[in-house]
Amino acid sequence: MRVHEFFKPLLLIVGLSLLATACAGTGEPSSADHEPMTLFEVHHDGRIHIFYDRKLYADFLQLGETPFRLTRIGAGPHGETVVFGLTKQDKKMKRPIPAIALFDGKLKAPENFYGEMVREGRIYVFDNYAQMQTVRSLGEPTYRYTQIGAGPRGETVVFVLTKANKKHRPDALIARFKAMHADS
Repeated sequence: MRVHEFFKPLLLIVGLSLLATACAGTGEPSSADHEPMTLFEVHHDGRIHIFYDRKLYADFLQLGETPFRLTRIGAGPHGETVVFGLTKQDKKMKRPIPAIALFDGKLKAPENFYGEMVREGRIYVFDNYAQMQTVRSLGEPTYRYTQIGAGPRGETVVFVLTKANKKHRPDALIARFKAMHADS
């Protein structure tokens, strides 16, 4: 028996097992892996800072910096620099990072989405990632419910609505915002 004839069945077995593994998962994050998902943005000095970790976001609001980050120059909708705040575990980038995957369109936003965007002294609050993308790009939401001085430091809070829910006070979203800032 020749050596290459011995390896043919072995190569076939290895190849089939690799194919089965590849079919089982793409390595891409799924929205189910990260439910409920939160995303926080701060627009400041021509940069968009994006966080999925609430503690990292709170630290950034207090200090103006993050110890670990991934920076993409010109990646924003109007050429802004996009800075992803990373946790210590994220810095080695051994797993997909939810905020980056969502921003890149590799992760579908879950139904249970919550987002905040700090922009021009206001806090925009979302329960729909598509609306967050629109405000990121256009600067203002089409439909909103505004509470002046309702933010943790007296900021105006804008609850972003959709065409479907524009005629109703967003009590559930207001409650989520208050719960998110209960310790502020």
